[in-house]
Amino acid sequence: MASIRKQKSGHWRVWVRRKGKSLTETFVNREDAKNWGLEAERQIDRGGSPLPSRVSRITKFKDLINLHIADMTDVGKPPGRSKAATLEMLKRELGAKSVVDLDRSELLKFGRARAAQGAGPVTLSMDIGVIKLVVSHAAAVHGLDVSVEPINLARIALKRLGLIGKSNERDRRPTDDELEKLFQHFDKNERYTIPMSRVIKFAIATAMRQEEIFRVTWSDYNPRTKMLLIRDRKDPREKKGNDQRIPLLAVSGFDAAALIEEQRAIRANEDDRIFPHHHKSAGTAFTRACIMAGVFDLHFHDLRHEGTSRLFEAGFAIQHVALVTGHKDWKMLRRYTHLKPESLHAIAAGMSR
Repeated sequence: MASIRKQKSGHWRVWVRRKGKSLTETFVNREDAKNWGLEAERQIDRGGSPLPSRVSRITKFKDLINLHIADMTDVGKPPGRSKAATLEMLKRELGAKSVVDLDRSELLKFGRARAAQGAGPVTLSMDIGVIKLVVSHAAAVHGLDVSVEPINLARIALKRLGLIGKSNERDRRPTDDELEKLFQHFDKNERYTIPMSRVIKFAIATAMRQEEIFRVTWSDYNPRTKMLLIRDRKDPREKKGNDQRIPLLAVSGFDAAALIEEQRAIRANEDDRIFPHHHKSAGTAFTRACIMAGVFDLHFHDLRHEGTSRLFEAGFAIQHVALVTGHKDWKMLRRYTHLKPESLHAIAAGMSR
């Protein structure tokens, strides 16, 4: 039988020695110590491993979330901004629910409520995916008796109801006329402190993301080799340390290296970034300019699509384009590539040389 003793601190320590196993835990209350000791002995008798007290006391879904966050932080992989926001939302919406009550029916109610709040099929799919991640983590890492089967069934049901689904591949590319409208809008307005025309051209020339453009520094740029280092590039598998060197090309209609050299003339000494501005401010300026210039349904991220497509239209193979865009899964390049049929003339001309 478990041995329980009161410590000088007033806490209660319980020792379990059974079938060659020995373990101990400390509790504030004697009753908690007794219950844990009895359950630990039952687990050993069944051939299992007793759960640590902090895990065995978990009853609410928010406790599973906190356990997941703590574990990932301990191994140097804390949740990123997007995942952290989803986990906080799940705490608000489902955190007070008992783990045993988080069944298929409860998850269906959650899905319907999220859809009513405006969450789209892709967003809800990611929400369900994070719930499954938290639950499977608790089962795999800590041996908690929780199942992902209700989550899988809820996903099937939500998909049948049309509340979960894949995103529609966006194929919006700016026309030359639309780009010219934006250039004219920015160039004639002196109130813009961000060189937006140059930023747009650079985005197309490099196929870089908005945030990446405003993060690269002069020390990341090698003018001799015309190479640029992008640090911590976005990747679903590597959140940190995913640095990539990309070539600065001049095949998209804009010369990436020349655009950087134009920035040198207005370089600010107090900021080492090549484009020393906040990426969100640039995004806001771009959206506002599209409205004022009569360019509809164009997002800044569409410029990355445009840049990627122009690389293919210039005749580059998929493995070469990936060296610029940073895609490690070549299949992902397909959704960024919407070629214009006219481009085949230029490619054919290059083949005949």
